[in-house]
Amino acid sequence: MAKEPETVEAFFTEVGLAAGADARLDDAVRRAKDALADLGTVELRARRIAEQLALILQGSLLVRHGHPAVADAFCATRLSGDWGNAFGTLPAGLDLTPLIDRATPKVS
Repeated sequence: MAKEPETVEAFFTEVGLAAGADARLDDAVRRAKDALADLGTVELRARRIAEQLALILQGSLLVRHGHPAVADAFCATRLSGDWGNAFGTLPAGLDLTPLIDRATPKVS
């Protein structure tokens, strides 16, 4: 990031294509920019930052191109932190019917 700052700019340009589509995504982008503001300690935080950037990119792609219910669940759990440590722990208020329909095998 320090050696090639244009990569950071390219990343934020890409995820910026989803700006305004989901407040949780917008907040995660803001937090990532704040985390990258201090390049003096970026090497100590590199793995956490890389994880954060990967989740933001996934959220941006889901918001722009994915099923709305999938994008909503992803942003709620991965970007706003409303998830538990057990598999399948989700916050209240998500529309889970489309998620279940997508995961249910279709028998012909």
